[in-house]
Amino acid sequence: MLESRLVTTLSAFDQGDRRAAARLISLVENGGPQAEEVLHRLYPRLGRVPRIGITGPPGVGKSTLVDTLIRHHRQNDLRVGVVAVDPSSPFSGGAVLGDRVRMGDLATDPGVFIRSMATRGSLGGLARATKDVADVLEAFGHDILIIETVGVGQTEMDIAAAADTVVVVVSPESGDSIQAMKAGLMEVADVLVVNKADRPAAGQMMRTLEADLHLRPAAPWTPPVVATIASRGEGVAELTDAVSRHYDHLQESGTLEERRLDRARTEIAAILDDRLRQHAHQRLADQLAPWAELVVQGEATPYSAARSLLAALLEEHS
Repeated sequence: MLESRLVTTLSAFDQGDRRAAARLISLVENGGPQAEEVLHRLYPRLGRVPRIGITGPPGVGKSTLVDTLIRHHRQNDLRVGVVAVDPSSPFSGGAVLGDRVRMGDLATDPGVFIRSMATRGSLGGLARATKDVADVLEAFGHDILIIETVGVGQTEMDIAAAADTVVVVVSPESGDSIQAMKAGLMEVADVLVVNKADRPAAGQMMRTLEADLHLRPAAPWTPPVVATIASRGEGVAELTDAVSRHYDHLQESGTLEERRLDRARTEIAAILDDRLRQHAHQRLADQLAPWAELVVQGEATPYSAARSLLAALLEEHS
């Protein structure tokens, strides 16, 4: 049962109170039973809003592009929710860059809600609570959600499990990064963007990407390559159109439902992993030290120790 203060917060949230939304976001970021109850209450409102992932190497202008996208959508009177995933501070664990600061006046627009989150060590470049925060933003009544990732190369594959449409942003100077990404992140791109398209090598970069796309196996959707100059707002309308066409394709082909089923399976599996790991550590904590000593003494290996501990845990539940 929810405590009275949280009931009050939920009521204010339902009435459009931004401070209540911020409190609920903090609650789901931190996790726990109350967070689960809140998300359970919000779930009936979900599944109606496009989720766009913006990713790519550092320095390609992702934040500037997101800023321009938000302004474009606001001109069309759409409410925009943004989850900006930043690196974690090694000292506080908080977000280092703080997109709410970088996006300036947009943070005070009542039609825009920007939340910076720390990766908290997530190798995939996305905080574990990213989807939960996006759920709160959707339930708050936003018309479109944007998830901007930290930009650490092919380790950002998590974005494919968090967004309906994945936009991979590169720049003419990111040739080496592209080579490293081809085997990973490039494979999940639904739309490719060459930002800073006023640079001399932009045309060659676009031709390279288009040539690479022709080498991919035939598929119902071929990612378009869009040129943008985000600092001047150029190409953003074309990008928005490409994203809309992809979302329409997902709906018409039934792929949107498949992606969301995959997302749900991934989320359930991740929660199971967490719960099982926590349970195992709680039940076996006293046995870890003795086994560690055996490993150091050469009388066991980490594998045999883990196997024995797992057998003990399973026997306990048999």
